[in-house]
Amino acid sequence: MSASAAPSANGDNILSINNIEVIYDHVILVLKGVSLNVPKKGIVAILGANGAGKTTTLKAISNLLHAERGEVSKGSIVFDGKQVEDLSPNELVRQGCIQVMEGRHCFGHLTIEENLLTGAFTRADGRAAIKRDLERVYEYFPRLRERKNSLAGYTSGGEQQMCAIGRALMSRPKMILLDEPSMGLAPQIVEEIFDIVKDLNDKEGVTFLLAEQNTNMALKYAQYGYILENGRIVLDGDTASLRDNEDVKEFYLGVSGAGRKSFRDVKHYKRRKRWLA
Repeated sequence: MSASAAPSANGDNILSINNIEVIYDHVILVLKGVSLNVPKKGIVAILGANGAGKTTTLKAISNLLHAERGEVSKGSIVFDGKQVEDLSPNELVRQGCIQVMEGRHCFGHLTIEENLLTGAFTRADGRAAIKRDLERVYEYFPRLRERKNSLAGYTSGGEQQMCAIGRALMSRPKMILLDEPSMGLAPQIVEEIFDIVKDLNDKEGVTFLLAEQNTNMALKYAQYGYILENGRIVLDGDTASLRDNEDVKEFYLGVSGAGRKSFRDVKHYKRRKRWLA
């Protein structure tokens, strides 16, 4: 496995990132030559510990860096055949790429249904089409139908995560950037949300690029993965090969040939990683 961008099987990628660097405040280098590809109608995971650069990578794609005094200082980002680094977030949503941010970010003072409808603000295809898509969201997320008149701020974390994904679906995306969907949620809810992501991918053809600390869950649902550390991609491959990789087992899944490792056993992992040798 190389630490470079791997093409899809047929070379038909909806997203190609080539050697990007991201700088904050004109001086702090956060991403250091990141390259990756996402095939159309695929699920690709960016894996790594907190602070590795996963969220920054997604924000670079969705053009949300400027709000945090960040910028892509080098490299290119091509979405659906077009270079997009200079587009505004709204323009990128119209092109078919939208981000579901870490922490859900629902509008707490609006109902669930009002939140969902805000996802259609870039559309110009009429109320009937929006109503059809709202029903489609409720079919995938029946719990949201039950809570549609509840203020989002008074719903559970899992319901807010469903609402955030449903709101993204209302924009009719070709691709969703999903940032830490499992954060702060019970394992059963996490599995339910990932099952819905897989359903949306299978039935609707929505492409997903997800940033996730829960490596085990991500490798279960994605087809390909990139491991990011300190702003660099250090390993990539199909998820079956990553699951079988001894370093990934030990340092990200917490299991080695000798059995489960404690944090104390693995906290000095950087000295031993074969890919950093």
